[in-house]
Amino acid sequence: MKLGMLLRYAGDEGGPNTDLVLEAEKLGYDQVWQGESYGSDSVTPIAWTLARTSRINAGTGIMQIPARTPACTAMTAMTLAAMSKGRFMLGLGPSGPQVVEGWHGVAYGKPLSRMKEYVAILRKIFAREEALQHSSEHYQIPYQGPGASGLGKPLKSIMKPNPDIRIYTAAIAPAGLRTAGEVADGVQPIFMSPEKADIIVKPVLEGMAAAGRPQSLEKFDITPFVKVAMGPDIDKCRDQLRPEVALYVGGMGAREKNFYNDYAKRLGYEDAAVEIQDAFLGGRRKDAMAAVPDKMIDELFLVGNADRIKGRLKEWKAAAQGNKIGTMLLSGADLDILRLAAEAVG
Repeated sequence: MKLGMLLRYAGDEGGPNTDLVLEAEKLGYDQVWQGESYGSDSVTPIAWTLARTSRINAGTGIMQIPARTPACTAMTAMTLAAMSKGRFMLGLGPSGPQVVEGWHGVAYGKPLSRMKEYVAILRKIFAREEALQHSSEHYQIPYQGPGASGLGKPLKSIMKPNPDIRIYTAAIAPAGLRTAGEVADGVQPIFMSPEKADIIVKPVLEGMAAAGRPQSLEKFDITPFVKVAMGPDIDKCRDQLRPEVALYVGGMGAREKNFYNDYAKRLGYEDAAVEIQDAFLGGRRKDAMAAVPDKMIDELFLVGNADRIKGRLKEWKAAAQGNKIGTMLLSGADLDILRLAAEAVG
């Protein structure tokens, strides 16, 4: 199991925390990722990070595909991969309807079929075997629809890119995980239990089988986000993480369609998932946080004093046998946590 970290840059003056990234690189961390929502984008901080580092891989975790045409994303990926001597990784996701329709102003539509088309177009561009042509439900290249000039023609990138730029998708629901197995080189689940890794792994393997790909994780990178809260008082550490769990399990989606709530149930926390959602949607945020089980926090995250976290990291590493966890992405890590994790995982 390799180690990585998540940047939490949100447009602050001075750019991302380069000291953290440089320490991670020094310690042998393999990856650093930057997300985006509806403010700071993911590409700019990662370009900054790649320019300040020399060995660590850096990726967009994730770029919102409705915000960019496939060709625009391909141009960005090819350029960053070339400038960084192959260290750029491309993370993609469909985002959610609130952001897609409320911020980008485009239809949410069918996110998984759009993802499959999107990645197929990227692969064609990266391969550069022929001029780009694609015609399906979501994308038509060259465009020939309403308002077309009729002058569009198939084009081939003027760059000669690395055809093996790695593509990751973000997923937590079975259908999204199957899609990752079909088309991607890795997947980023926001929550994962090392003891119940097959909840993530099984759909990925099913997607590989459906696409006729070898059912193997040897070259497929499962990279869960793992939040960290280190301190002497384990209850205070747990309380730092309850708000995010309550938000996702309780309020990230409608009552009948919340992927994170469904995931909590698949983990075995059916009663808690219902209680958290009822409280959150009822406006009782403190009750929702209080309903998050200690056991769930301990299972998904790294909490407590240094020795406890170090021991749990070793359990994660043992559970990663068989490539079920390729890279652990630490969220909320400071310098002490980066060093502790590097020592524990070794």
